[in-house]
Amino acid sequence: MRFALVGVGSTLAHLALFTVILGAVEKSQLANLIALAVATVANTAANRRWTFGIRGSTAVVRQHFQAFVLFFITWGLSSAALGFLHHVSAAPRPLTQVVVVALSMAGSTLLRFAGMRAWIFRQTQ
Repeated sequence: MRFALVGVGSTLAHLALFTVILGAVEKSQLANLIALAVATVANTAANRRWTFGIRGSTAVVRQHFQAFVLFFITWGLSSAALGFLHHVSAAPRPLTQVVVVALSMAGSTLLRFAGMRAWIFRQTQ
């Protein structure tokens, strides 16, 4: 349940950042990359403390590095979804792009949870 709450908050933050950055740079891939990177750092910190109950600085660098491995997988999925959208529509509306990113993030949630539980925070449970 805590993972789900952190995930919803992170996804909403990612989508909000994506929307703001998309308005500034008009390149959906760049906006997604920046927004997802920021959301990943916050998500990892929140899950580390709140979901998995880890406090202190032990292994924090390693855990954030591992989270960025998952980030690249997640970014790949969302980038592919945006790429497909741009293939289908030369100039998709911003709202359509936000929906496509949201759907790709929903699809990657299970992967992130499994990765965090079995790999990133496994040693400390």
